[in-house]
Amino acid sequence: MLKGKIAVVTGGGQGIGKHAAKTLAEAGAKIVVADINQDLAEATAAELSAFSETMAVALDVRNEDDVQRAFGAVTSRLGGIDILVNNAGVVPHFSWGVPRWPSISDMPLEFWDRVIRTNLYGTFFCTKHVIPHLKERKGGHIVNLFGGGGTKPPGALAYMVTKNGIRTFTHFVAEEVRDSNICVVTFSPRVPIATETASETARDKLPGPGILGNAFVLAAELPLASSGQCLAYEEGKLVPEKPMEG
Repeated sequence: MLKGKIAVVTGGGQGIGKHAAKTLAEAGAKIVVADINQDLAEATAAELSAFSETMAVALDVRNEDDVQRAFGAVTSRLGGIDILVNNAGVVPHFSWGVPRWPSISDMPLEFWDRVIRTNLYGTFFCTKHVIPHLKERKGGHIVNLFGGGGTKPPGALAYMVTKNGIRTFTHFVAEEVRDSNICVVTFSPRVPIATETASETARDKLPGPGILGNAFVLAAELPLASSGQCLAYEEGKLVPEKPMEG
């Protein structure tokens, strides 16, 4: 069903983004690996070229001009965009043993800005500028990443402000573009995941991105009726994400 579709994955050079790109490529989609690290983007695109046609794009999602330029370059080379996975983000990784983020009274403005601009503004910029491309293709899919974090112990404030913002953003954007046959959903990995940049200790105790199976393929095939939902992967299918507790 995805054969010939063109998918852009932000933060696609490694981790969950790379897993999303790989599974979409295996399903037949042409893949654009967009990452702030150009070397990572190129290496991953080269690796995934074994499965499908790929393209590497250096992209800073915090920069609106950069986003617009990158999407234009994709359309010029590949002919359009059908799928966007908004994966790029600043993630706490407390489950890896990374120190807790500062509490609000100790948080530098620069830290807050970096998290907000990457996670929330990045999703806004990419969604804003992909919609005209999706409309040109008479529809498409946007998949926004959601993550959980509790209130105790403290540290997840800035992250959860962005992720709950993305969840609300998704719900409202879905209604704005529904008549254009664009399905917009939020996807939650639901569990802590250790990627290739995690410590060996974390990788020994936590699952890798492979636990997400073909979730991104399923998301890219969702009917329009699913638009606006927050979903998670469970036993080979996408199900409504449970409300966060705590």
